[in-house]
Amino acid sequence: MTEFQTPEFLTPEECAAVDQALLSSRDKFSTRVAIYSLRSLKQIAQDTGQPIEQIATAEVAEWVRQDRTNQADLEIDAGFIRFFTQLVLSSLKPLRQLAEQEQVAIAELQPEQIIAWFEQVAKQRIEQESR
Repeated sequence: MTEFQTPEFLTPEECAAVDQALLSSRDKFSTRVAIYSLRSLKQIAQDTGQPIEQIATAEVAEWVRQDRTNQADLEIDAGFIRFFTQLVLSSLKPLRQLAEQEQVAIAELQPEQIIAWFEQVAKQRIEQESR
């Protein structure tokens, strides 16, 4: 079993780090989804042999369809596959922004960087709203 094939969406340490972050519940959810999506995208990249930046929607959908961790507890249908695929793909926007800011490939990002980025964005949003 590789480090990416884990039955948990996030490790207990990642969950604790997100819980301790200075974020709203909505931002904590987005952070968790981004961390999980990064893990999923790394697995898809490993399986397909291509960089995360080149992964197509169909490849994410196929991975969701084939992922045994989802099938263990959930009934997989076309609606779920579309939903979960969009969930993973929606995280590409913040992951791209963070990777650009850090001047690294998306695959090189770490959960700590994702958490810090979401905190930074939330702080900027609060500052703009208070003006």
